[in-house]
Amino acid sequence: MTTTPTSDGAILLLGAGRMGSALLHGWLAQGIPADAVTVLDPSPGPELQRLAAQSGLRLNPSEAGRADVLVVAVKPQAVEAVAPGIQAWLAPESLVVSIMAGKTLADLRRLFPAAGSFVRAMPNLPAAVGRGATVAVADPLCPPAHAERAGRLLGAVGALEWLAEEALMDVATAVSGSGPAYVFYLVECLTQVATEAGLPPDVAERLSRATVEGAGELMRATGLPAAELRANVTSPGGTTAAGLSVLTGGGRLHALLAATVLAATRRARELGGAPPA
Repeated sequence: MTTTPTSDGAILLLGAGRMGSALLHGWLAQGIPADAVTVLDPSPGPELQRLAAQSGLRLNPSEAGRADVLVVAVKPQAVEAVAPGIQAWLAPESLVVSIMAGKTLADLRRLFPAAGSFVRAMPNLPAAVGRGATVAVADPLCPPAHAERAGRLLGAVGALEWLAEEALMDVATAVSGSGPAYVFYLVECLTQVATEAGLPPDVAERLSRATVEGAGELMRATGLPAAELRANVTSPGGTTAAGLSVLTGGGRLHALLAATVLAATRRARELGGAPPA
């Protein structure tokens, strides 16, 4: 069983959860033919099964084929069990791209010894709507053409930043990978305190959501630094300045975010099997 080659070769996606599915839809939207992709997933959902039936996407074939690119999107806790069954798909020319939190390039070389090139990456949840923020690092021996191939596949779901040092991956994961949850929680808190202050709950939620959505879009549209945008909306002695004085007083928000990112960084390392730093 083989897939149809494309400019990026035959692609094998291992795991089709939220992130794996986001990448898959990004590839198809980018113009990669469905029959160039094979998906291995033990519990494919109805949407994936329909896509496979309608598009020519190969889903859980009974025989191994050729994978020019293997994209590993399973949970890091599960990869040890499934990796041995993937070796038959790989060759020395194969590229492995991992989006597993905590799994290092050394882990990938050990898990997929039949492959020759490795890239470690971490997208985030907005990848599901094409607005992801992905960080990646390539193995030092990864050929430039393979890194470019990985970049095209990862860039199908949003912005991509390459890191020069793998040691920074866990920190980047804690910031951009986990960051959307921090923003969602901010909306939850704004909604709750606005309700407690007297606004109807539905109005409080709509205002909180629209405020965060609009602020993000303003950053994207203007390209201005966040500090400059903050200054633009903060009139001396005004209401915004009064509110910010509470958030920034004594460096409390900075300290809270620092502790948040540190906790997420430690957990990323633990998920990869490394002892906490």
